[in-house]
Amino acid sequence: MNPIAINTSQNVNVNFTLAGVGERILAFFIDWLIKGTFIFIIYWLLRNILEYNDFTRDMDSWSVGAFLFIIMFPVYVYTLVLESLMEGQTFGKKLMKIKVVKIDGYQASFGDYLMRWILRLVDIYSNSGIVAIITMVVSKNHQRLGDIATGTAVISLKNNVNISHTILENLKEDYVPTFQQVILLSDNDVRIIKENFQKALKADDRQIITRLSNKIKDILKLEIDPRDYTERQFINIVIKDYNFYTGKDS
Repeated sequence: MNPIAINTSQNVNVNFTLAGVGERILAFFIDWLIKGTFIFIIYWLLRNILEYNDFTRDMDSWSVGAFLFIIMFPVYVYTLVLESLMEGQTFGKKLMKIKVVKIDGYQASFGDYLMRWILRLVDIYSNSGIVAIITMVVSKNHQRLGDIATGTAVISLKNNVNISHTILENLKEDYVPTFQQVILLSDNDVRIIKENFQKALKADDRQIITRLSNKIKDILKLEIDPRDYTERQFINIVIKDYNFYTGKDS
């Protein structure tokens, strides 16, 4: 599978694996199986409980159409609603362990999911998915038209270690935190900081360490006297403090 480097809001690159075309197609069919099950249940209820023919006998064609549109509305908005609520995943994507993300590192917005959902009409439903498959195969980041228009891509989560596992630090029982401002960070922020800090230490890359240190100070609005802590000490303290305040210890 092809890798993709996403520049995060902390201005560091994190490598992910792009979801394969086959994975995306399988996730699509899983979602359609779920929607098909819903349609079958609704059809059964209409035929056996509501006695559909008697129920709609006195309705004109517009009323019948409106009635069918309303009861089938969950099928139409299934992808849009779930991707918005589940941060880029539907049940099919979740089962396949793939997810929609912004290439620029920011969280995809409702507008992004809406545009992707609208362009499914062009990508998938107007041509049996031929356009979507072709664009995913030929585009650099396996993007269909909806992804290209919104700057998104679909990544695989299968090889990713759980975020909470990557930010754990051994803390002594008498550990005293230094920077309470670290609570402004998220698990993902600290994961990115720790991963890149460890890589920089291994490669003795002082530029990355300086960039990380400056970025953290900027986000947390901290002014640190260089005589108090080196950049390496500062980053290490931030990671440990975050573990202390969030109760993440091993």
